[in-house]
Amino acid sequence: MEEETQEPKSKVYNNNSQQKTSGRRRRLKMPNHHFHNGFYYHTIYQTYPTLLPLLPLPHLPPSLIPLQPPLLHTHPSRTTHHLWNQNLLPVRVAVFPVPQSHETTMDGGSEVDPGAVVAVRRPDIGGQDGRPISLLANHFRVEFDSEQKIFHYDVDITPRPSKEVARMIKTKLVQDNPIILNGSLPVFDGRKNLYSPIEFQNNNLDFQLYLNLPIPSSAASTAPQNQKSKLFKINIRLVSKLSGRNLINYLTTQDEKHDGAVALPQDYLQALDIVLRENALEKCIPLGRSLYSKSNSIGVTRDIGGGAIGVGGFFQSLRPTQQGLALNVDFAVTAFHESISVISFLQKRCDFLKDLSQRKTRTLSGEEKRLVEKAMKNVRVFVCHRDTDQRYRVCCLTDETTENLRFRDRDGTELKVVDYYMDVYKHDIQFRNLPCLQISRSKACYLPMELCIVCEGQKFLGKLSDDQTAKILKMGCQKPGERRKVINGVMSGDVSPACGGYASGFKLNVSREMTKLQGRVLQPPKLRFGDGGHVRDITPTRNDRQWNLQDSHVAEGTKIKRWALISFGGSPEQRFYIPRFISQLSHRCEKLGIHLDRNTVIPPLYDHIQVLNNVSVLEAKLRKLHDAAAGNLQLLICVMEKKHRGYGDFKRIAETGIGVVSQCCLYSNLSKLGSQFLVNLALKINAKAGGSNVVLYNALPVQIPRLFSDDHPVIFMGADVTHPHPLDDCSPSVAAVVGSMNWPAANKYISRMRSQTHRQEIIQDLEEMVRELLEDFYQSVHKLPGRILFFRDGVSETQFHKVLEKELQAIRSGCSKFGGGSYKPTITFIVVQKRHHTKLFQSDDKSGRFSDENVPPGTVVDSVITHPTEFDFYLCSHWGMKGTSRPTHYHVLRDDNNFKSDEIQKIIHSLCYTFARCTKPVSLVPPAYYAHLAAYRGRLYLERSGESHRSNTLSRSGPPTHTTPLPKLQDNLKNLMFYC
Repeated sequence: MEEETQEPKSKVYNNNSQQKTSGRRRRLKMPNHHFHNGFYYHTIYQTYPTLLPLLPLPHLPPSLIPLQPPLLHTHPSRTTHHLWNQNLLPVRVAVFPVPQSHETTMDGGSEVDPGAVVAVRRPDIGGQDGRPISLLANHFRVEFDSEQKIFHYDVDITPRPSKEVARMIKTKLVQDNPIILNGSLPVFDGRKNLYSPIEFQNNNLDFQLYLNLPIPSSAASTAPQNQKSKLFKINIRLVSKLSGRNLINYLTTQDEKHDGAVALPQDYLQALDIVLRENALEKCIPLGRSLYSKSNSIGVTRDIGGGAIGVGGFFQSLRPTQQGLALNVDFAVTAFHESISVISFLQKRCDFLKDLSQRKTRTLSGEEKRLVEKAMKNVRVFVCHRDTDQRYRVCCLTDETTENLRFRDRDGTELKVVDYYMDVYKHDIQFRNLPCLQISRSKACYLPMELCIVCEGQKFLGKLSDDQTAKILKMGCQKPGERRKVINGVMSGDVSPACGGYASGFKLNVSREMTKLQGRVLQPPKLRFGDGGHVRDITPTRNDRQWNLQDSHVAEGTKIKRWALISFGGSPEQRFYIPRFISQLSHRCEKLGIHLDRNTVIPPLYDHIQVLNNVSVLEAKLRKLHDAAAGNLQLLICVMEKKHRGYGDFKRIAETGIGVVSQCCLYSNLSKLGSQFLVNLALKINAKAGGSNVVLYNALPVQIPRLFSDDHPVIFMGADVTHPHPLDDCSPSVAAVVGSMNWPAANKYISRMRSQTHRQEIIQDLEEMVRELLEDFYQSVHKLPGRILFFRDGVSETQFHKVLEKELQAIRSGCSKFGGGSYKPTITFIVVQKRHHTKLFQSDDKSGRFSDENVPPGTVVDSVITHPTEFDFYLCSHWGMKGTSRPTHYHVLRDDNNFKSDEIQKIIHSLCYTFARCTKPVSLVPPAYYAHLAAYRGRLYLERSGESHRSNTLSRSGPPTHTTPLPKLQDNLKNLMFYC
């Protein structure tokens, strides 16, 4: 069919007998946007391969993108051609946990597999201990009509468009066909799923639609926009009719009279989530479940360096809770690429190119080119001063420099790139010794770097530096009052899900008030220290629950007689502090009941910071030091001039090559030598060398006599898996499991680490690691534990069922290796979540005023905003010194020990006061915290400074077929907390 210059009305065909296979829901991709002058703009990025050869200028070869003569130092205003269409942005589907396998029916029902592993139900109405506290939570109740049916349609568009174009198609169909669609205002996920509150006239509709799409303008064109009309064929077919009755049943099954489990009607909830996001998507850029305003009305935008800017937005997620459906809304910050010229971007991103503007003739070494290619990989750019909406994704760099780069035109004549731009556009390429950007692997499509600008609105690709991360965290570090104000502003503003007409069309009523609830504040436990100090016990009563160790000894101090110190970098003046540092550290250790010999076994060694760049030289020096100390060092202290990537090599060599506990610190701290710094350093050294710093005055058998006793030991285990950076497609994941080795103190944890399949969340060698920890526990306590409390970190709600099913069986299999298979301890399996967006705020109902302080340590919530039926709670065990506190979410998936709410909450709260590295309660239960530290240490073993860059592949070719094992830990460190 010939393409028409005018856009005709869409054609519709009814074909009720036609049957098509519904496509699976596809993974959603991020749309294309750009940011300029404080505003976000939407741009069409057409992915069809037919566009690139259809470039204007008949004499132009397909290998070059036509450009107008550039003006490199000004960013053109492009607002004329980047107007927002009201229904362009795709929705990110929210996925909720479904503990039971189910099959959706035409009525949206679910059938539960009776043999499925189901999360444990809440054992009571909630805890009762602690003083009441009035709170607000950033959950907004959503009322829905259970009788309202939602009609789910499968959308099939040919040829397959980008998500932005698909939403344009949906918008035009709705505008042009109100009668056929019965006046419905449907919502669309941009791919396959369309939801309507009204059934269409027919269950199978076929449309033909012409849509004007932007194509590149010719170099000589002065037209404001050049468009091409393209034909699309659309089939819309009814898939199911979703009912809210099953969601009502799911939300009300806490009644003990209810028999059997009810599966979460995920399809219905997913539809509601898309409905509630549709209005915001018309005005915001979606990234995951967060949205970032195009008008920048939600949060500030700040330069965080390295070619990145921090942008404020908001998080939104629909959740089933005890009060019913609730919308969780929170302030969010993420990093976007700064929209500047590629040359300026690289000057900011790569330190070695800072002087590029002054050294236009410089070339790139092999390593420099690899880093530049890594920085530009998958970044979208547009050509400067060319009137087009076309966007290009950088694939790689050309092998040749721009000076030497040649191509053949359509007549077969070989031309130099630099000559072409001079002849056609009168532009003399300045950076001739740099490679060009390549935007296709299959075709030679070259873009000189100096003629490209980074598109706005792109999430920053790559790993943020420590400085960038600190700036992003500072942006998100808002006091409770400020964060509450931003959240309420979102819910009352034009991005609110209550606006736009979509929610009301589906009979949804979204509250604009935060959820009011009653929490409880648990009392801090009494702590016991060593017998050698004047103060032997204390109850932390300060508001922040912090304590000091003045006139106190640690609970169990170690004796370190043979130790050494090595220095990397530092000025002569800084090195002058070393003798004083040694003297004051040993003196502080003595006051704490830790024996650290006043003299090192060999004089301190001083080396250049560059040694940390060379793995082989570093290893040789550390081995030489170890040999000079007769091979029996207890401790090695390392002082560095600054944070360095060689830190990982140092730890790997010390712990897997030599077999010595190490402690690193920076010269910047030595110049001050504050008392708190020395105390923290001493506590870490004592814990790593085998001591313990604090124990509970009333041990757990005293606190929970119903289940615990001194004669029946209990082991606490923690597990975590750390994955490589998102752009790394080959490095293994690292799993770590820790276990407590003393009872009833339960404050010494040893670790076991394994590498495993790339991005595999299930711990593959859990059975073996559990068996090893139980063997070590038996060697230490001389009994096997009768109970196991297993804290699993890093698991999302969608993974609950799989993790519980696989890992619980692995724990049991590890236990079966003892007693001829008769050893079967009771197991409590708890998932620990920190990466959620529930925030708690203090409120004063009597005065009507709100406190701008964080909730006090020990605040626990197990009602209203928690799961409708399952055993979970929020515990804020720490004091939030900066920003707004984030409570930790604990979800009990399995409980053979039959804990009551008060009991498990008291155990976890008390354990948070026994963390070895500080004198205050921590936000995460120590077994999970230690597992996180151990997994991070295993990651350092793999990311060696000389090889880490090669592990980050530039092409997404998939993970390797085998997993690189972690280097083996030396035997003398296996039973020490070397990782903390």
